[in-house]
Amino acid sequence: MHQPEKIQIETAYILLGQFVKLLNILDSGGMVKAFLQDQGVLVNSEPEHRRGRKLYPGDVVEVEGIGSYMVTKD
Repeated sequence: MHQPEKIQIETAYILLGQFVKLLNILDSGGMVKAFLQDQGVLVNSEPEHRRGRKLYPGDVVEVEGIGSYMVTKD
């Protein structure tokens, strides 16, 4: 399995909905909301559908068919 792409955040954590928006894989916040409700993602290999899920550095988000992304912070 390949290494997740690192996505840097400036804050202590980021909400899942904001993180997915940051990936630029969906066009709008509304699409992010619908995508998470319908399909969801894997956060650290656990299914997750809540936009408000807090992601911290080291967390890995997998988006089926698109890729996996690790939250990082300097």
